[in-house]
Amino acid sequence: MCGAYSPEEDCEPGRAGRRLRRILAGAAPVHALHRAPRRPAARGAGGRDAGPDDRDRPGDHLGVLRQGPAHRRVRRAGRAHPGGRPPLVDAGGLGGGAYRTGAGGRRRAPLRRPLQAAPAEPVPGGRGDPGDARAGQRLITVVGIGADGWDGLAPGSRRAVEVAEVLMGAARQLDLVPASPATAAERVAWPSPLLPALPALMERYAGREICVLASGDPMFHGIGSTLVRLLGPCEVRVLPHVSSLSLACARLGWPVEQVDVVSLVGRPAAALNAAVVPGRRVVVLGSGVDSPSLVAGLVSGLGYGPSPMTVLCDLGAACESVTAATADTWTGPARSALNVIAVECVPGPEAEPLARVPGLPDAAYEHDGQLTKREVRAVSLSRLAPLPGELLWDVGAGAGSIAVEWMRGHPSCAAVAIESRADRAAAIARNADRLGVPGLRIVEGRAPAALAGLPAPDAVFVGGGATVPRLLETCWEALRPGGRLVVNAVTLESEAVVAGWYARVGGDLVRLAVQRASPVGSFTGWRAAMPVTVWSVTRRDAL
Repeated sequence: MCGAYSPEEDCEPGRAGRRLRRILAGAAPVHALHRAPRRPAARGAGGRDAGPDDRDRPGDHLGVLRQGPAHRRVRRAGRAHPGGRPPLVDAGGLGGGAYRTGAGGRRRAPLRRPLQAAPAEPVPGGRGDPGDARAGQRLITVVGIGADGWDGLAPGSRRAVEVAEVLMGAARQLDLVPASPATAAERVAWPSPLLPALPALMERYAGREICVLASGDPMFHGIGSTLVRLLGPCEVRVLPHVSSLSLACARLGWPVEQVDVVSLVGRPAAALNAAVVPGRRVVVLGSGVDSPSLVAGLVSGLGYGPSPMTVLCDLGAACESVTAATADTWTGPARSALNVIAVECVPGPEAEPLARVPGLPDAAYEHDGQLTKREVRAVSLSRLAPLPGELLWDVGAGAGSIAVEWMRGHPSCAAVAIESRADRAAAIARNADRLGVPGLRIVEGRAPAALAGLPAPDAVFVGGGATVPRLLETCWEALRPGGRLVVNAVTLESEAVVAGWYARVGGDLVRLAVQRASPVGSFTGWRAAMPVTVWSVTRRDAL
């Protein structure tokens, strides 16, 4: 549960008054007013986040389910909160029905996400109180700690460590907390590998007051995000420290919002390949003393050897160090395993910058001829219409070009490439690494059987095999509502199948004919490629 009331009360319009009465009667803490319901976000929810102009009076910042007396009582309760209006934190998705209210109680655009208030100091008996327990599970507090250790912690973070019964973290982080009667919690160092062991570890210490130490900001490529994903936002309280990104940008004079970030901690280094673009600044979170050499090699290998590279170690500590070189002149390990590598991307004469928009040159891919050609690829991806966070199935992937360029469009886009031949699957993996999307999932097998058990896609591309029995039916049935199906056909048989589907469910049917200039003796003429029929359709109803 998220508090001393049923979260379902938050999820049904018309229950705001009932929930408020329980709070005013003392059955739930006042700050429960501001707690967001635990419910999934509606896909495609519109609206914008509340801005400063929407937070002009106590209670105005609340997303309430209806106007009227209950709304006025919400405002009065907000004014009564200890210390005034509590600060706002983004609490995740809202399934619709809530409105942001401004001065005068006017309705504004629907909230994309609800706003919940978290008291700056724990409220006794409330969700912010370290002593609060629900069915044997207590609130887990995640404390960010920097290289400056205990001395750099804010008073609230120190108190969270002192009241803990169990203190978890990496051995290095645990060593930053001095042993004393005030910090007598049982210390548990993270096992390796951590992620598989984390659920059992949390279960083992359930019911005890747990404090987790994390480096810098726990929600920035840190354990805080993992725990929230595992336990839910209502079970985790995060007290952040200054992130290594902020410290590095402060030292270099770089605006934080103008840099790209790549983490090597538990992630493939090939992700850096997509971030190396002329004129961009990239901050790489190192994973050990060899990280600078690895980054220098990757950057130089892409033709960006002249790029200035700064390695910052032990940021915030007394032993902090800064070392500068260029990518092609860097040698040796870093001075510390705690390092951040800052790169200003400067291309050399051999660099070949690649755009993020669909339609990379065919030469960018390793292939045996089974490749969706550049012009057709650009059109197909425009019909697939990738959006951040969406998942693609690339069925009959060949060289994987559609899946690769789908993922290059946005860091949160994901794709699964399904390919029956082992040699082509291996080439897809190499293409994904070289083009900066090592997270591409590759399934070796024949569709439609190989599609079983895959997560439901937001878009499906079928580059070949439309005549395979039940293939298009399986893809269509797997699509999420609003999902897009794009099928390319070259043969008459495939075109016949596509034409039948077009007659049944509609969509858009086009034929692309591409001609390229090529030598004809001592002259130049046009050489035509095979025409490609492209059918695209959005699933709005079941077949």
